[in-house]
Amino acid sequence: MSSNLQFGDVQTEVDPERYSAHHRPASHFSSRSRYLDHELQILNPRRWALNLPGRDFRFEWEDLVPAVAGTIGIIAMYSAVMSSYAAAYGLGPDFVVENVRVEMLVSASLFCILVSGFLNPRANLAGNHGPMIPMIGMIAAAGGHPLALAILLGGFGLALSLCKGGSRLVKLTSDGVAGGLLIFLGFVGSSGQIKSLLSWGSDINMGYVATFILFVSIVLYAFLARIGKRWLAIPVCAVTGGIIAAIMGAPFEFHTTPGLPNLNPAYWWGSTETGWKLGMPTMAHFIASLPFALLAVAMWSPDFLGHRIFQEMNYPEKTEKALMDVDDTMTGCSVRQIVGAAFGGGNVTSSWGTYMIPAAIAKRPIPAGAILLGSICIIVAIIGYPMDIAIWPPVMTIALLAGVFLPLLEAGMQMVKDARSSQSAGICIFASMAVNPVFGWAVTMLLDNNGLIGDKERPNHLTLADRIIIPGLTLLVCLGAMLAVGMIPGIPALLG
Repeated sequence: MSSNLQFGDVQTEVDPERYSAHHRPASHFSSRSRYLDHELQILNPRRWALNLPGRDFRFEWEDLVPAVAGTIGIIAMYSAVMSSYAAAYGLGPDFVVENVRVEMLVSASLFCILVSGFLNPRANLAGNHGPMIPMIGMIAAAGGHPLALAILLGGFGLALSLCKGGSRLVKLTSDGVAGGLLIFLGFVGSSGQIKSLLSWGSDINMGYVATFILFVSIVLYAFLARIGKRWLAIPVCAVTGGIIAAIMGAPFEFHTTPGLPNLNPAYWWGSTETGWKLGMPTMAHFIASLPFALLAVAMWSPDFLGHRIFQEMNYPEKTEKALMDVDDTMTGCSVRQIVGAAFGGGNVTSSWGTYMIPAAIAKRPIPAGAILLGSICIIVAIIGYPMDIAIWPPVMTIALLAGVFLPLLEAGMQMVKDARSSQSAGICIFASMAVNPVFGWAVTMLLDNNGLIGDKERPNHLTLADRIIIPGLTLLVCLGAMLAVGMIPGIPALLG
């Protein structure tokens, strides 16, 4: 089967056989944007088979933007996770640095480069599960164990991906519900980063530096959006923020020296004297970690949904084969969770948003940027010094603001197109504010699919399973996990 695509001065007949047969140089197109659109439309990656540069995809200089953005974001996320674990288990700063390096090397080499770059370019990179970071202290207090959590999370994730549960939940989420979720996540994330930067300015008694950086970033972001170069927002705004802070005299020091981490599992888990100093997990550890693993997997679907939507909103038509596959991404995240923990890592995994969102804005598919990002992460992890720059507040907060949270906010607002979708979005935002975004998504999806809010005709196009059974079970699982760990306001943790 073939289809004809028209781009400026070039017409190509596209069949599902080979990307390389339909590639045309950028000079054949009337604009760079048309060339990038064409590249997305002829992409036909192989699932769980070898994909090669030139034959199945190409590197473009636009791929550097999500690669750099993803590196900055993941260093910040990994550092936050390991610092939380270190505080909970009484471990020192050396543990944090070494464990971050473990996670960067394992995820970069095996999953960014090998899985998402060469074996399945439809699986988004396995990154960090940001909403779980505040739960780290609770996991430790409840008697959980990082390795037990990883095994359970990976097992549940594999089960969900094998039965195509992730993609089913994404399809059952309407534009109104998805838009409300993105607006909430974008607003909360933006507010948090702004407060973080202002707090940094206050801590160093140079609040005016933070305020000036925010002002310049707003102007730069608006200018880049105006000229159609919003995908450059992360490097331009982050570098500018760092330069302004340095010129205005904000303090900065290098702490992380070059080195390689210990990748021996026995060092991390085999003793109470080295690594995590916890030893191997027992049955009690698995039982204590169970609700947290359920909660983490339950939060995957709305997380993946936001990333996939970003691609759909920025890619042209007929690019279905360039979109991330939710179930394949879930498979990659599940395996990465178990493998990363086996080598000693403590990260809680999810789809890599700080990579996917900039990549979607730049109109780039997954594989080339994944390989670049993995290579950069390996270099940074070994050298060490760039890690200090990446987590410096003037660089990190502006990168996350310009590359993740503001685009999320914009995308959510674009999805709310009429009164029906605005009603679903409003209820989703309200429920998310009252409890949390996982609850907001789950309860609004159930209401929306039964016509109680939003489009009253929607239930007529859905089966009983799609209307009640799947959304109802999703809500019950989320509620059970949240009640167990104390995530429902006003109700103490049942495990406590």
